[in-house]
Amino acid sequence: MNFPPGFLEQLTGTAGFSKDAFAAAHTSGLSVTSVRLNPLKPLPVFPPSSLKISGGILSDLTISPIPWCDTGYYLSERPSFTFDPLFHAGTYYVQEASSMFLEQAMKQSVDLSAPLKVLDLCASPGGKSTHLQSLISKESVLVSNEVIRARSFILRDNIIKWGGDNVVVTNNDPKDFARLEHYFDVVVADAPCSGSGLFRKEPEAMEEWSENNVQLCSQRQQRILADVLPALKNGGILIYSTCSYSKEEDEEICHWLSAEHGMQPVQLSVPMEWGIIESGDGYRFWPDRVKGEGFFLACFQKTVGQEKYHGKTAKQLSQAGQQIRAVVKPWIATEGKQLLLHESTVYAWPEKWVEDFHLFLDKLRVVYSGVRVGELIREKLIPDHALAMSTCMANDVLSSALQLDQAIAYLQKKEFSLETGQKGWQLAVYDQLPLGWINVLPNRFNNYYPKELRILKEK
Repeated sequence: MNFPPGFLEQLTGTAGFSKDAFAAAHTSGLSVTSVRLNPLKPLPVFPPSSLKISGGILSDLTISPIPWCDTGYYLSERPSFTFDPLFHAGTYYVQEASSMFLEQAMKQSVDLSAPLKVLDLCASPGGKSTHLQSLISKESVLVSNEVIRARSFILRDNIIKWGGDNVVVTNNDPKDFARLEHYFDVVVADAPCSGSGLFRKEPEAMEEWSENNVQLCSQRQQRILADVLPALKNGGILIYSTCSYSKEEDEEICHWLSAEHGMQPVQLSVPMEWGIIESGDGYRFWPDRVKGEGFFLACFQKTVGQEKYHGKTAKQLSQAGQQIRAVVKPWIATEGKQLLLHESTVYAWPEKWVEDFHLFLDKLRVVYSGVRVGELIREKLIPDHALAMSTCMANDVLSSALQLDQAIAYLQKKEFSLETGQKGWQLAVYDQLPLGWINVLPNRFNNYYPKELRILKEK
């Protein structure tokens, strides 16, 4: 493999770096595929001798656990996830194994049983946000942010598919979060970087790498962190990560956080057999030492500022009245939730966080919040795809079970035959998991799977 000029020389002397072993790992042809299961939509895992996941295409594969993530698994080969209905149902997320180390940073630095206010600052496409949503308690709230507008919609779709209701998706620059001074208990910043950690997985990234780009990325990372730190409360936790090997984007950023911003490094307990290298207040993942791609993560505690937010909230949405609640009641389990109306669209928000959700609407550009239940048309509810993906669906909503070929056709928005009983709105279900909605009419049914999410490939 022809690494960019100056790249290997830049890494010389970095903790854990072995030039020959590093080069060999990149020419080995090894492809590592891993997934993280969704605790909200559990698939059974059968131990112990040859681990198997029950359900979809994953049931055909042998799996092995990722040691630093309780719900993460390596796959024996990479299947075609596109044609697994359970992938589209949100039962798992395809994610690089090294980045799942976020779980250890969270578990070892904060009390996950407590109600936490968490910000995932650079969140698209949603790997770390869905992971965070699985780790925090139901009494916590996650703000999942993406600065690029188009990518924020990809993030929204993955958050919806994951099924939680305690997440708000925003489209803001890091500096905008200064409006929420001292608000967050945890800020996760998986910063944009030069991408060298992905050279093995994405060789084309080598064409874009340069020492000048590393410097530009380092400066951008400092700006991002400096802009968002006011939003972190005193005693709060910052988790910083990159997929870069360059010290300028990793250890030197850690030193800058400590020297210029008074951030206190948090040391994590990492078993030696994991192969992760401690370096300059952070933790390095080398592909010749771990089963995963290049990654760097560091954890800090803020030691200055106030311990809580003191701003005011301007409420913007009205609560749904008794008549609207009666229309919505057959569709959604409303315990612990408040129904709100925006124009003709009904949202379900966690009751505990209604004031905070209004605060986000007032201070940020909100793309999505809670669960979008549906649209009211002539005193009837047209259920939203997000409701089908959520875990707060009423238990007695009608459904039609699909076979695999029918499920694929449904996800492609192609015509297929389906024997249905009762008429009206029903969930299209595969292996007891909802994929979306159909509306059964006297002689046919309409497929309401979102057009922008449909499978475009042919099997």
